[in-house]
Amino acid sequence: MSDEPEVILYTDGACSGNPGPGGWGVILHHVESGKRRELSGGEHRTTNNRMEMMAMIKGLEALNRPCKVRLVTDSEYVAKGVTQWMPKWRAQGWRQRPNKPAPPKNLDLWQQIAELIDKHDVTTEWVAGHAGHPENERCDQLAVAETQRYG
Repeated sequence: MSDEPEVILYTDGACSGNPGPGGWGVILHHVESGKRRELSGGEHRTTNNRMEMMAMIKGLEALNRPCKVRLVTDSEYVAKGVTQWMPKWRAQGWRQRPNKPAPPKNLDLWQQIAELIDKHDVTTEWVAGHAGHPENERCDQLAVAETQRYG
């Protein structure tokens, strides 16, 4: 059995306009103790995808040591990016395709995510947004509140 703590990382991002003012929300749930911590933030001019990614980044950055992390997100962009696209991009020198020199969009954030994932044992779970998942709904509330604050 692993001695790494198990954490569920719930995330969501929001943006008013695309680009526009954006926000992200996170719930960190330590499985063994049941403790929860909420985080949120935003930017004045950003995109929805960047806020979805920032939620993941900020959640992982908040962990003090390597953890077994289950990322729960309603962002297909983040879920597919982490599990399908990013490993290929990394192997191809951060290019979309071996023969296409263009880097993926949001390269700066994908590279941050890659560094953080390397420190943890991360799995992803996609959930439908606005479908009544309590933690996803709460993360959405946090993200939207930040969007309004930065608007």
